[in-house]
Amino acid sequence: MSSPSQEEALERLAAARWRVAAVLTVATLVAYFGFILLVAFNKPLMGQQLVPGLSVGILLGALVIVTAWALTGIYMIWANGKYDRALRELRR
Repeated sequence: MSSPSQEEALERLAAARWRVAAVLTVATLVAYFGFILLVAFNKPLMGQQLVPGLSVGILLGALVIVTAWALTGIYMIWANGKYDRALRELRR
């Protein structure tokens, strides 16, 4: 059976995990919905050619995908480092 201090530490760890996940989820949604809103309401900007064959819309769409990968990577690095390490310490 775990002690009250272990339970409190586990609750703090769970809250930290939730906060990190929530912040990264909001960042992903802002990037995605920002892109969708630009597509819906500023078509001339999205269609503007940067170089032949590359429009602002295509570039921003690719950046949304890269942003999602990067935010996922940030979560993985955090979870594999701080979260998993803290969880192992609590199990001891």
